[in-house]
Amino acid sequence: MLEGNPMSGDDDEAKPDLSPMIDCVFILLIFFIVTTVFVKEPKVEVSDPLAATAESLEKNSIIFAVTADNKVFYDGQSIGVAGVQQVVKPLLLEKSDPSEAHVIIKGDSSAQAGLVDDVGKECLEAGVFKNRITVSTES
Repeated sequence: MLEGNPMSGDDDEAKPDLSPMIDCVFILLIFFIVTTVFVKEPKVEVSDPLAATAESLEKNSIIFAVTADNKVFYDGQSIGVAGVQQVVKPLLLEKSDPSEAHVIIKGDSSAQAGLVDDVGKECLEAGVFKNRITVSTES
Protein backbone atom coordinates (compact mmCIF):
# COMPACT_ATOMS: atom_id res chain seq x y z
CA MET A 1 0.00 0.00 0.00
CA LEU A 2 1.21 3.46 -0.80
CA GLU A 3 1.68 5.92 1.95
CA GLY A 4 1.03 9.59 1.27
CA ASN A 5 -1.70 8.92 -1.27
CA PRO A 6 -3.45 12.28 -1.75
CA MET A 7 -6.77 10.62 -2.56
CA SER A 8 -7.09 8.69 0.68
CA GLY A 9 -6.86 11.61 3.18
CA ASP A 10 -10.01 12.37 5.14
CA ASP A 11 -8.21 15.17 7.00
CA ASP A 12 -8.00 17.38 3.90
CA GLU A 13 -11.57 18.59 3.84
CA ALA A 14 -12.29 21.45 1.40
CA LYS A 15 -13.25 24.67 3.17
CA PRO A 16 -14.52 27.78 1.38
CA ASP A 17 -12.41 30.91 1.63
CA LEU A 18 -14.52 33.58 3.38
CA SER A 19 -12.08 36.45 2.87
CA PRO A 20 -13.68 37.79 -0.35
CA MET A 21 -17.14 37.71 1.24
CA ILE A 22 -15.91 39.60 4.31
CA ASP A 23 -14.24 42.16 2.03
CA CYS A 24 -17.52 42.68 0.16
CA VAL A 25 -19.45 43.14 3.40
CA PHE A 26 -16.99 45.78 4.60
CA ILE A 27 -17.13 47.60 1.27
CA LEU A 28 -20.94 47.66 1.42
CA LEU A 29 -20.83 48.89 5.01
CA ILE A 30 -18.47 51.73 4.07
CA PHE A 31 -20.67 52.60 1.07
CA PHE A 32 -23.80 52.90 3.24
CA ILE A 33 -22.02 54.94 5.90
CA VAL A 34 -20.66 57.39 3.32
CA THR A 35 -23.95 57.79 1.43
CA THR A 36 -26.16 58.15 4.48
CA VAL A 37 -27.69 61.58 4.86
CA PHE A 38 -27.60 63.05 8.33
CA VAL A 39 -30.34 65.61 8.96
CA LYS A 40 -30.30 67.50 12.22
CA GLU A 41 -33.86 67.80 13.44
CA PRO A 42 -34.78 70.79 15.61
CA LYS A 43 -35.70 68.41 18.49
CA VAL A 44 -38.58 70.56 19.70
CA GLU A 45 -42.32 70.05 19.25
CA VAL A 46 -43.90 72.40 16.74
CA SER A 47 -47.57 72.45 15.78
CA ASP A 48 -47.47 73.07 12.02
CA PRO A 49 -50.12 75.35 10.50
CA LEU A 50 -52.54 73.83 7.99
CA ALA A 51 -51.99 74.24 4.25
CA ALA A 52 -54.10 73.57 1.18
CA THR A 53 -51.25 71.98 -0.79
CA ALA A 54 -48.14 70.08 0.19
CA GLU A 55 -45.04 68.57 -1.36
CA SER A 56 -42.32 66.35 0.02
CA LEU A 57 -38.87 67.83 0.54
CA GLU A 58 -35.30 66.68 0.30
CA LYS A 59 -33.66 64.72 3.08
CA ASN A 60 -30.52 66.83 3.06
CA SER A 61 -32.06 70.00 4.47
CA ILE A 62 -31.25 72.56 7.14
CA ILE A 63 -34.21 72.60 9.53
CA PHE A 64 -35.10 75.43 11.92
CA ALA A 65 -38.02 75.46 14.36
CA VAL A 66 -39.88 78.49 15.64
CA THR A 67 -41.78 77.51 18.78
CA ALA A 68 -45.05 78.87 20.20
CA ASP A 69 -43.08 81.01 22.66
CA ASN A 70 -41.23 82.63 19.70
CA LYS A 71 -37.84 80.99 20.11
CA VAL A 72 -35.73 79.78 17.18
CA PHE A 73 -34.16 76.31 17.52
CA TYR A 74 -31.60 74.35 15.52
CA ASP A 75 -30.51 70.85 16.56
CA GLY A 76 -32.20 71.17 19.95
CA GLN A 77 -30.50 74.45 20.86
CA SER A 78 -32.14 77.84 21.08
CA ILE A 79 -30.16 80.06 18.72
CA GLY A 80 -32.45 83.05 18.23
CA VAL A 81 -32.82 84.91 14.96
CA ALA A 82 -29.29 86.28 15.29
CA GLY A 83 -27.84 82.75 15.30
CA VAL A 84 -29.42 81.65 12.02
CA GLN A 85 -26.63 83.00 9.81
CA GLN A 86 -24.01 81.49 12.13
CA VAL A 87 -25.58 78.07 11.51
CA VAL A 88 -26.29 78.41 7.78
CA LYS A 89 -22.98 79.84 6.53
CA PRO A 90 -20.76 76.92 7.68
CA LEU A 91 -23.30 74.41 6.37
CA LEU A 92 -23.26 76.10 2.97
CA LEU A 93 -19.48 75.88 2.86
CA GLU A 94 -19.69 72.11 3.47
CA LYS A 95 -21.88 71.57 0.40
CA SER A 96 -20.28 70.98 -2.97
CA ASP A 97 -22.92 73.22 -4.59
CA PRO A 98 -24.34 75.91 -2.26
CA SER A 99 -27.27 76.44 -4.65
CA GLU A 100 -28.47 72.96 -3.63
CA ALA A 101 -28.88 73.98 0.03
CA HIS A 102 -32.47 73.68 1.20
CA VAL A 103 -33.81 75.31 4.37
CA ILE A 104 -37.02 74.23 6.07
CA ILE A 105 -38.57 76.50 8.68
CA LYS A 106 -41.00 74.72 10.98
CA GLY A 107 -43.04 77.55 12.45
CA ASP A 108 -45.55 76.77 15.18
CA SER A 109 -49.09 77.78 14.23
CA SER A 110 -49.22 80.14 17.23
CA ALA A 111 -45.76 81.66 16.64
CA GLN A 112 -45.44 85.19 15.30
CA ALA A 113 -45.47 85.11 11.51
CA GLY A 114 -42.97 87.97 11.47
CA LEU A 115 -40.45 85.85 13.36
CA VAL A 116 -40.75 83.01 10.83
CA ASP A 117 -40.24 85.61 8.09
CA ASP A 118 -37.17 86.98 9.91
CA VAL A 119 -35.63 83.49 9.97
CA GLY A 120 -36.18 83.27 6.21
CA LYS A 121 -34.56 86.67 5.68
CA GLU A 122 -31.52 85.62 7.73
CA CYS A 123 -31.18 82.52 5.54
CA LEU A 124 -31.31 84.71 2.42
CA GLU A 125 -28.59 86.97 3.83
CA ALA A 126 -26.48 83.90 4.62
CA GLY A 127 -26.57 82.89 0.95
CA VAL A 128 -29.48 80.47 0.56
CA PHE A 129 -31.41 80.91 -2.69
CA LYS A 130 -34.94 82.28 -2.26
CA ASN A 131 -36.63 79.33 -3.95
CA ARG A 132 -34.80 76.92 -1.60
CA ILE A 133 -36.45 78.23 1.61
CA THR A 134 -39.64 76.46 2.65
CA VAL A 135 -42.05 76.91 5.54
CA SER A 136 -43.25 73.56 6.86
CA THR A 137 -47.01 73.07 7.15
CA GLU A 138 -49.44 70.31 7.98
CA SER A 139 -51.41 69.14 4.94
